[in-house]
Amino acid sequence: MDKKERVLAALRNEPVDRIPISIWLHYPHKDQDPRSLAEMQVHVMRKYDFDFIKLMPFGLYSVQDWGCKIKIFGTPYDPPIVDDFGIKTIKDWQKIEEFPAHYGTWGKQVQLSRYIKKQIGDEVPFVQTIFSPLTTARKLAGDRIFSDMKKEPKIFHEALQVITNTTINFINANIDEGVSGFFFATQTATYDLMTDKDYDEFGSRYDLQLFKSYKDNTFFNIIHIHGNNIMFEKLANYPANCINWHDRWVAPSLDKARKITNKCLLGGIHEKKVLSHDSPEAVQAHVAKAIASAGKQGYMIGPGCVADPKTPPINYFAARIAAESS
Repeated sequence: MDKKERVLAALRNEPVDRIPISIWLHYPHKDQDPRSLAEMQVHVMRKYDFDFIKLMPFGLYSVQDWGCKIKIFGTPYDPPIVDDFGIKTIKDWQKIEEFPAHYGTWGKQVQLSRYIKKQIGDEVPFVQTIFSPLTTARKLAGDRIFSDMKKEPKIFHEALQVITNTTINFINANIDEGVSGFFFATQTATYDLMTDKDYDEFGSRYDLQLFKSYKDNTFFNIIHIHGNNIMFEKLANYPANCINWHDRWVAPSLDKARKITNKCLLGGIHEKKVLSHDSPEAVQAHVAKAIASAGKQGYMIGPGCVADPKTPPINYFAARIAAESS
């Protein structure tokens, strides 16, 4: 099997010659230049023989153009951080405007897809990272969103729709550049932050507009649920074919997730503890245990979230060897 055939088989719950694997991390010394980032990501994929590429635009790309001030360090180990929020009062939500896909920092990530496609063609599946509209709102304003949505729901809904429309513009442009699909990340679908009722109103209502814009036009669409105490069952029903979460320390476990959803499961690696700190032998045993839990079909090996950039390279090789020996 080639990489695309292997990924497609896993997504279809069909037998594979070996379980697909990919591990992703941020490259803060490269991610302000889409061409450099594309070259780095293709280099890493080839070095470790990973089966797909999750594009790694910096995590604040969706808020910089709406006035969020970003502090950029430019080192391999220090990702950009918010220096000043773009939203400071409830009325500020009324100032944000819809952007075309090629505008500003959004446009740089469209270029990232273009440069990746030029390097790999149809050889390797690659997915663009997008954030749920509510996640983008939180990056833009911080935790004040949870009071704003209660005090001025009409204003907040209007802002979420602007964010949604801009994200859909971005999605369409990435489809034009040949992405295989999208890595949809939400950082607010957790009971530590919201109730089911509130997430239905301010989360799913806008999430599903994004999925509608690409679900029939791409073949590899991942849901990433970030955080603890997650709304797994709710998001498992979204129209995507792969689901990723911190399965090694957040419920459900891989075997229990099998009883909840028939989607392809992506995970099995504890990137914070095992991958970054343990021996290569421990990493191999760790991955082997995940395979035993998830099964060999309808499963891909990956981290629960971004890997530590200080992870020893030999541990990436160890995880890849574990996939081969499965």
